[in-house]
Amino acid sequence: MMKSMVAIILSFFLALMQFVAPTCAGEKRTDKVRLPAVAGSFYPDDPATLKRIVRKYLTKADGRRVSGRIRGLVSPHAGYIYSGIVAAAGYSQIDQKIRTVIVLAPSHHIAFRGASIPEGLTAYRTPLGDVRLSTLAFRLRHSPGFTSVPQAHEREHAIEVQLPFLQVALEMFEIVPILMGSIDPEMLARAIIPFIGKNTLIIASSDLSHYYSYNTARRLDRFCNEAIPAIDFSKMALCEACGKLPILTLMHIAKIEGWKGILIEYKNSGDTAGNKDRVVGYASIAFVEDVRSEARRAKIRLKSEEREYLLQLARSTITARLADKTPRLRELDSPGIKEMRGCFVTIHKDGHLRGCIGTILPVQPLCQCVKMNALNAAFNDPRFYPLRKDELDSIQLEISVLTVPEVLRFKDSDDLKRKLKPNIHGVILSRGRNRATYLPQVWEQMPTKEEFLESLCRKGAMNSNCWQDKDTIVEVYEAEVFSE
Repeated sequence: MMKSMVAIILSFFLALMQFVAPTCAGEKRTDKVRLPAVAGSFYPDDPATLKRIVRKYLTKADGRRVSGRIRGLVSPHAGYIYSGIVAAAGYSQIDQKIRTVIVLAPSHHIAFRGASIPEGLTAYRTPLGDVRLSTLAFRLRHSPGFTSVPQAHEREHAIEVQLPFLQVALEMFEIVPILMGSIDPEMLARAIIPFIGKNTLIIASSDLSHYYSYNTARRLDRFCNEAIPAIDFSKMALCEACGKLPILTLMHIAKIEGWKGILIEYKNSGDTAGNKDRVVGYASIAFVEDVRSEARRAKIRLKSEEREYLLQLARSTITARLADKTPRLRELDSPGIKEMRGCFVTIHKDGHLRGCIGTILPVQPLCQCVKMNALNAAFNDPRFYPLRKDELDSIQLEISVLTVPEVLRFKDSDDLKRKLKPNIHGVILSRGRNRATYLPQVWEQMPTKEEFLESLCRKGAMNSNCWQDKDTIVEVYEAEVFSE
């Protein structure tokens, strides 16, 4: 009897072990697959039928053809007989080189705060197979604003219905499934941007107006179809969409990255498979990368007159504030200072730091960025008392114009040190809600990479060895630095 019990317990233990797999970070977790919730209702549950129907939609898809590479896509999430042909108009034009797809979707069933990436989940399953979660999902979950609400993902269709189109349109890819609860879309956009690689596609899953008459729906949906591609946030107040927060997040990303919006296709259920009394609207809207978007990630080179003007702008702005006057400086008609850029303004006095504040992401024109951060460095740096008028003649101003930060991929701490370039890379370390950066010129004060990274960890109120932690996100950027 005892031997039988031991055999049963041992068999049970071995059966459990079959489900255990190591993660890329060396931890162990139980593989968990999210099963289809709407197969057989929103789309066919038979694999052959599903693949045939999706291919048919992709082949017959109409709508506007876009020039340029699609980086973001607003796509509907209704049953395929209603919205499939509209979704296909966008998916038929995505780049085959896409390897990571970030899907932003609303939570229709469960309310929560934050943006949810399900913890422990390794794949989403459809009748066409399993779609693995990208390792990016595990890293992004530790960023500010993110949480894990697994039960919200279980019944949610808004992510699931996008996957068969992606499985047919792309050769291989992984996903980052994000359900949005109550969260600031601009904050979420800024959290996602550092993780966007050249082969990343972002999907905002959303239908438009619900259950109006045909003509009323077309009139209401026009607000969305005009505001979204124009990245017009003020007009979005009139847009009715169940995935409005995902759409707004994608719009913020597109604005910062310099992507151009294009309405590809619009229909409602009265055009596809339903009656015209109570319809739902669907749109496929692309955000396309152009040459200027690549330039933002490239090395920045300003003209000499642009550099001189920005330094004059910074000093005149500080001087005017101390005199309680409006700055008077001729406007320079030059495209370089009007580009969306991130920047830092640093103040030195007698060879010592007197203030330094900046904006990492390109959220405003460079001239505005310099004005704002000149004032912040002079009067709002919490490490120093506000600048006094009698100090004006003894300070020196320095401006750093930044490239867009990118996540640095590395295998371990030794690999990280090999990839970091002293005096070239500015570095951002993020772990949970803690975040800190050093500009490239700070390398001059740190003789070794270890000292640089440990100091940056401490600056962000993190353990001095945080840079060796797998949960710490490392981003790098470059800067064009010039001073008076």
